[in-house]
Amino acid sequence: MTRKQRRMTIIGGSLAVLALAAALVLNALRDSIVFFSTPTMVAEKHVEPGKRFRLGGLVQPGSLQRGDNLAVTFEVADGNAKLPVAFKGILPDLFREGQGVVAEGALDANGVFKADTVLAKHDETYMPKDVADALKKQGHWKDDYGQASGAATPAATTAQGNPQGAVR
Repeated sequence: MTRKQRRMTIIGGSLAVLALAAALVLNALRDSIVFFSTPTMVAEKHVEPGKRFRLGGLVQPGSLQRGDNLAVTFEVADGNAKLPVAFKGILPDLFREGQGVVAEGALDANGVFKADTVLAKHDETYMPKDVADALKKQGHWKDDYGQASGAATPAATTAQGNPQGAVR
């Protein structure tokens, strides 16, 4: 094997190993790239109990129940499916029924989403593109959702009141 052939073999092998590594990393991160999952996506994927993810949707009107020691339960819906959520802690000031919310946590064995963080959006007119598209498909779209005045900021407030930017 000549020197040129050996060099081309090493370069080709290196590129193949690099491509394989990139493919493995992208495959492992495939489910983690999504900013949040809707209740419909959770039902379709049959998420196993204990797996952490973000749940996003609208807080169902009439579902908010406050318990002892800052315990709160409510339902998050996306128009097709609902998922019960249990949270223990102080909710953001902007949290209310009918409001968009993103909660971080995991499902328990009973199918209840146990949240350890709850985020509520700042701007009433901001809505992630995926949610807006899903609402359009289901016929729940209001014309003023996409018409934010000026430069609307896609920010959220955590349960502790810290600002956190939303990912587009």
